[in-house]
Amino acid sequence: MNKFKLPPYDNFPIIFDSKVLLRQVLLSDIKDLVEISFYDAVQAVSIEQALNMQNKINQDYMNGHSIHWAVTDQATNKVVGTCGYYRGLNEGNGELGCVLLPEWRGKGFMTPAMKLTIRFGLHTMGLNRIWAVTGNQNADALKLLARLDFMKVADLPGNEVAYELRIKPS
Repeated sequence: MNKFKLPPYDNFPIIFDSKVLLRQVLLSDIKDLVEISFYDAVQAVSIEQALNMQNKINQDYMNGHSIHWAVTDQATNKVVGTCGYYRGLNEGNGELGCVLLPEWRGKGFMTPAMKLTIRFGLHTMGLNRIWAVTGNQNADALKLLARLDFMKVADLPGNEVAYELRIKPS
């Protein structure tokens, strides 16, 4: 029996604060998310490819390997990006990832979205390790990880770096 509360859940978790609402990605969202749709580090170039990627993400969720939210603006209900956990869940850790549509970057959406996601990972899923990988040239991602109290733990091939959340004992 796994001690972690992993996906899939009876109801897909909806989490929110005053700025953002995280919910399941809907088919109607795909056309807006093509430019930020990725699966296994491959970027979608068409609605059809983004839909196929989302179907794989949904299957990963059903298999208990990931959870992927649409990040929406509470004021407009507009999808502005995505975030979630993508690897290692059955071992009590999760790789945290996120991406915003270009027109929404720098407007204060991802920090609260990631805080909600981290809280969900720690308190609902029971994760004991949260990590992230980004390019060492991605200044915005590096600033975001610093704001969220991640620390650099490794330089990786391909100019990527690994970060880990400093989890404070309860």
